[in-house]
Amino acid sequence: MTIRARVLCPLLAVVALAGPANAQRAFSLDRIMSAPFPSGLTAGPTGFAWVQDDRGVRNIWVAVGPQYVGHALTTNAGDDGQEISDLQWTPDGKALAYVRGGGPNRQGEIPNPTSEPLGAERAIWLVALADGAPRKLAVGNGTAISPDGTLIAYVNRGGIWTVRIDTTGNGHHVVSPRGGVSSLSWAPDGSMLAFTSSRGDHSFIGVYRPGDSSLAYLDPSVDRDRDPAWSPDGHSLAFLRIPNQPGALPFSPRREAQPWSIRVVDVATGLAREVWHAEPGMGSAFQSLESGPALYWAGDRLVFPWERDGWIHLYAVPARGGTAVLLTPGAFEVEHVALTRDAREIIYSSNQDDVDRRHLWRVPVQGGTPRALTPGNGLEWSPVVDGAGTVALLASTGRVPAHAERLAGGARHPLAPGAIPADFPSDQLVEPEQVIFSSADGMRIHGQLFLPRGARRGERRPALLFFHGGSRRQMLLGFHYRGYYHNAYAMNQYLASKGYVVLSVNYRSGIGYGMEFREALNYGARGASEYRDVMGAGLYLRSRPDVDPERIGLWGGSYGGYLTALGLARSSDLFAAGVDFHGVHDWNVVIRNFVPSYDPRQNAEIARRAYESSPMASIDGWRSPVLLIHGDDDRNVPFSESVDLAAALRQRGVALEQLIFPDEIHGFLLHRSWMAAYRAAADFFDRKLAPGAGATR
Repeated sequence: MTIRARVLCPLLAVVALAGPANAQRAFSLDRIMSAPFPSGLTAGPTGFAWVQDDRGVRNIWVAVGPQYVGHALTTNAGDDGQEISDLQWTPDGKALAYVRGGGPNRQGEIPNPTSEPLGAERAIWLVALADGAPRKLAVGNGTAISPDGTLIAYVNRGGIWTVRIDTTGNGHHVVSPRGGVSSLSWAPDGSMLAFTSSRGDHSFIGVYRPGDSSLAYLDPSVDRDRDPAWSPDGHSLAFLRIPNQPGALPFSPRREAQPWSIRVVDVATGLAREVWHAEPGMGSAFQSLESGPALYWAGDRLVFPWERDGWIHLYAVPARGGTAVLLTPGAFEVEHVALTRDAREIIYSSNQDDVDRRHLWRVPVQGGTPRALTPGNGLEWSPVVDGAGTVALLASTGRVPAHAERLAGGARHPLAPGAIPADFPSDQLVEPEQVIFSSADGMRIHGQLFLPRGARRGERRPALLFFHGGSRRQMLLGFHYRGYYHNAYAMNQYLASKGYVVLSVNYRSGIGYGMEFREALNYGARGASEYRDVMGAGLYLRSRPDVDPERIGLWGGSYGGYLTALGLARSSDLFAAGVDFHGVHDWNVVIRNFVPSYDPRQNAEIARRAYESSPMASIDGWRSPVLLIHGDDDRNVPFSESVDLAAALRQRGVALEQLIFPDEIHGFLLHRSWMAAYRAAADFFDRKLAPGAGATR
């Protein structure tokens, strides 16, 4: 059976009416997916700006002090799939630069999910707060505004370009380095532009001087140099040096490596020195933060992440060199980081004392006791600080979707109080419960349990497992800080409202629970040890008195699609049906997508283990029906993964349905793609897990 992927298809135009017996009256999928999703929160001299994705319509919102009343600055209309990113304030706070359009695939094609005949572009725009009329400046991305506000440096076709903010003409090509370019950063006085030049197995820190059009690479080596950070006086650059690890492959545990270091170079003389290095053993393999740079120059200190104790924490070391001071001690991990304007304190998000949520904390750069800024039962992330010292953040709860707030007078205030629709079904949502169950090998696994309301005593419901992607992700006890999983959380609430018992599983190799959990032995392509968590979750559901053991399904996307497929291939006796969103089915194919030089023929033992860890190796045991959902411009998991799996399942007579989105990427860009996918998934489960549906397996 094929479900065609266009809005005109009658099957996808309505929510399926069939559902589990005795289910409570479900709110509509449209309502639970109606809240706008904020992202890209940034601070400027006078206030805050962020991107609001309102059912696929993406616009820039601003809230300027002292009132901080948020409103839409741009007026884009239509679910067109064109992302907005790289949001930056001009130094005078009068305008915002941004990039509209997604990144290219390996063929150089910009995402075009609406299949426009002439394609799409990624371009740099400027919008003034006074009139809100966007003006296109140039084609490119990766922007950096000069300190005097006259120039924007950006990346285009692998080179560095500049364009005047007051121009209506084309940009000027200034540097054409080999390899790729990233991390553009102006010196404080605007006389130099630093960047990272990536060249495959190594990378350099480059400095371009517009005054004499000169280019120099600082302290070059055979290693991967990255994250340049200027000293406050602009005389020096600090950067990370990470040794290349020959043979290191993705989706394999990596607990140790050649230790990484921090170096500082005098830009005028080129003289460099090492100011700190990681110790051998735990923490020797570099781990970055959730977003933003991994190195901050704060006064006379350098702040960076390190997991010396098995948790990603912030440390500070004197810029002249010395002993690193742990700023954030404890069994938790730091994710989002912001410096205060005076560079004396760090504000960060973490799961301290609340492992399956996120809260904001602040700590002096010199060290001291961290202080909680946002305690409670919600989630808070992405802190930023404006020119007045006001802190803004993004937040959610178990029943309230993501939204922007500010801190003032010890209280939290919404920046756009009317943004969430009045009919959003918050009062009909359930608070997910934290559950901890045993994997098949005894490992303790965290999950979030969504129990449908109105269940009668002794009633057995159909149940679903959800697996996130990544695998470097963690689902939380509330609406997620990533758009992909904000949608997935809403879908789990919707499924619970239809009467399903839903368990979202934080399987091993995910984040939030320390290095040993993340770098689990034999995970992924080295042994699929996460399958034991799939089994443990399935057995946990089967043991519950409110679950019908014959009607347990599973769903997930990307890495979660991999675990969905693995569960169906190895355990069709336990799992009655599954929905696989763009899942991994053969590790040897997917590894090559991330490491093009990987050749299974030259890595026989690695290739053998990778294949044995893949669903395709167990395809003969697959009997349960499956719905495959995939966009054919997927840049993360090749579309061929679904093509090849479908062919193998058809050969074995397995019931297969499909929903294919032409020109969509991995994380769907169109709101209507998400709606079509979730409607199809809910309809599929309603048909396959309804009483008596087992006969169709």
